[in-house]
Parts: sequence; C-alpha cells; structure tokens
Amino acid sequence: MKKIVTQSMIMLTTVIAGLSFNASAGTVDTPTGSIPNKPDMLLYIQPFEYTNPLKFTYYSEGYWFTQGPIVEPLAKDKLTQIYGNVDMCEGNQSGKTLVWLQPKMFYNPQVQVFYGEVTANVYTGIGKLVGTYVGKSAQHGFLNIKPEYWLKKSYATAINDMVAKMQADSAIQAAVSSSDSVSGADTPCSMVTLLPTPKIRTMFF
Repeated sequence: MKKIVTQSMIMLTTVIAGLSFNASAGTVDTPTGSIPNKPDMLLYIQPFEYTNPLKFTYYSEGYWFTQGPIVEPLAKDKLTQIYGNVDMCEGNQSGKTLVWLQPKMFYNPQVQVFYGEVTANVYTGIGKLVGTYVGKSAQHGFLNIKPEYWLKKSYATAINDMVAKMQADSAIQAAVSSSDSVSGADTPCSMVTLLPTPKIRTMFF
C-alpha cells in the first residue's frame, strides 16, 4: 500500500512539473517599461482639410467636399502596401518617418477634367527633411454624375504618382529601415508644422 501511494505521488509531481514547464515555455517575458515599436511611417494632414470644404461648379450645379476624408484612406492604404506599418499622426506620437500630405484639386468644367495634386514632405523621425514629392493627375470626369467617384480616381492617380517618386528615392527606404534613435529627440506629430518645408498653401487656390 505504501509503495502504491509513493508511486502515485511521484506521478502527480511529474504531471505538475510538466504543466509548469509548458506554461512557462509559452510565456514571453516583457521587460518592465518597454516601449512598443514605433510605426514605420506617420501621416499628417492639416486639420482644415477636414473642416473647410471646397466648391466646384458646373453650370448651375455645385458640389461641396472636404479633401481630408477622401485623401486619408487612399494615401494610408497605398503607403501601407509599400512601407508596412503606417498610421495617422495623433498628438505626441512619433514614428521612424513623418509624412506631411498636402492635397490640392482643381476642376475645369469646360473640358470636364479633375486636376489632382498630392504633395508629400517626408521627414526622418527626428525631423530632418528627406525630400518633397509631388504627384499629379488629370482625370476626365463629371461633376453632375457621381462626382465623389471621379474625385477619388483623380486623388488615387496623384497618390500613385507621388508614391512612385518616393520609391525611386533610396533615402526614404533608409529612413524607414533605420533603427537608430536618439533618446528624447524624436519629433512628435504635434510639431510637424514647425519642421522645414515649403510655404503652407492657403485654403483657396
């Protein structure tokens, strides 16, 4: 009887030890105070692009729209395909690169063409200007028939042109791939408008 009890205790101890090993094997220790990986790229669009609408007219018809809500998802999706972890700027968030996007759109009712333009001012995470890349488009479309569809096509073409120019510059890829960081020197999103860049365009053009 004593031998049976002893064997049972040995088996129970072995099972508990095995469970403890498996549990610890599946656990990854996280250093206290560790900082999550920074996004590869953060995108910034000026707030007025979401609040100040533009108006295009075609004879007696008019169409109002804001550029930010159209450009943001198009640019984010396209840049994510190329550069990986891309997010929109919020507060004091920082990333490996900062991209200030400046959209512009003009409609010529005589020839029914949307002329789109999206400019990207690209900076390293510490605020050094890498370069300025301008994408353009000329999309035939109708202001009185699904205007948002033609606007999206025009912006998408301009963004594709802009991204192609970015891809041709190895300096951007180097900035995205770099793991170098100076403690406390990263530029937060709230500081983007203070970085060196061409003059801020006015709301009307």
